[in-house]
Amino acid sequence: MAADFSRPGSLYGAVDLGARKQALEAQARRETAAKNPASPGTPELIEPTAATFTAEVVERSMSVPIIVEATVPRAEQVQQFSLAMEKLAAEAAGAWLLARVDVEANPELAQALRMRAVPTVYLAVQGQLMPLFEGPLPESQLRQALAQVFEQLGVELGELGAPEEDGPAEPPVDPDLLAADMAIEDGDLDAAEAAFKRLLARAPADEEAKIGLAGVGLVRRTSGLNPTEVLRRAADAPADVATQIQAADVEMLAGNVDAAFDRMIGLVRRTAGEDRDQARVHLLGLFDTLPADDPAIAKARRGLASALF
Repeated sequence: MAADFSRPGSLYGAVDLGARKQALEAQARRETAAKNPASPGTPELIEPTAATFTAEVVERSMSVPIIVEATVPRAEQVQQFSLAMEKLAAEAAGAWLLARVDVEANPELAQALRMRAVPTVYLAVQGQLMPLFEGPLPESQLRQALAQVFEQLGVELGELGAPEEDGPAEPPVDPDLLAADMAIEDGDLDAAEAAFKRLLARAPADEEAKIGLAGVGLVRRTSGLNPTEVLRRAADAPADVATQIQAADVEMLAGNVDAAFDRMIGLVRRTAGEDRDQARVHLLGLFDTLPADDPAIAKARRGLASALF
C-alpha cells in the first residue's frame, strides 16, 4: 500500500508503515524466488506450540504477514484444506508465511484463540492476531478470501489473484518512499523531505513524492501554531494576507480542504498586486498536497479563474 497523503489532515495517522515495509520485503522475496526458478515450491511451514507461538508467530509477524491455520492435522476432513493452504503459501513465494497450529496437541492455544470450529484461520500482522474465517473452504474460495484480506491491508500479493496467468507485475515499493514514511513516523521532517526530493530527482513526475513533499511543507508551516487562535485572528483581520494564509494552512492540515480553498479564493478576490499574487501562488501550493484528480481542486480552479478574471 502507498502512503496516503490524500487529505493533509491524515499525514501522520494514515501512513501505513507496516504494510509498506512488508510489501517491500515481499517484493524482494519474490525477486529472489524469480532468480532461482529451480528452487523447490514447498513453502516454509511454521508449526508453533504454546511455548513458541509468541516468538514464531506474533513477533515474526512484525516483518512478514503470517496466516495461522489452527486445526487438527490428523482429521481427514481438513487435510484437503491444509494442502490448499500450503499450495497458496508456495505461490506467494514468501510474501506471507503459513503457520499450522495443532490444537489437539496444544489445547491451551485452542482456548487462547477462542476457537469454535476446526479449522479456524487467523491473520497475524504487525504483532496483532485477528480471526479471518472458520471451517474448511474450497481452494477457489480460500484464494479469494486471502486475496481480499491482503488487498484491504494494502499489501501487494499479486500471486494470489490468478496464479495460472502471467498478469502485469506489481510495481516495487520505492525505498525512498519507505524512508520518507519512516521519517514521518519518527517526526523527522528533514529526513522525510530529503527522501521525497531524492525520489523526485529520479522521477520528477512521481505524484506520491510531490504530495508528500508538499505535505511536509504544510506541517512545517503549521508547527507550533494554535489553530483556534489562528482562525480567530483571521476572522478579525480579513485583509491580512499572512494571517489568512496561516488560517488556510491550519484548515488544510485539519482536512477542511474546501474551507481552505474558499478562504484563499476569497483573499484573491479582495486583494490586488503583490498581495493577490501571493495568495494565488499559495493556493496553487495547497493544490500540491492533494492528488491532481481530487474533485476539490477542479472546483477551486474554477473559483480561482472567476476571482482572477
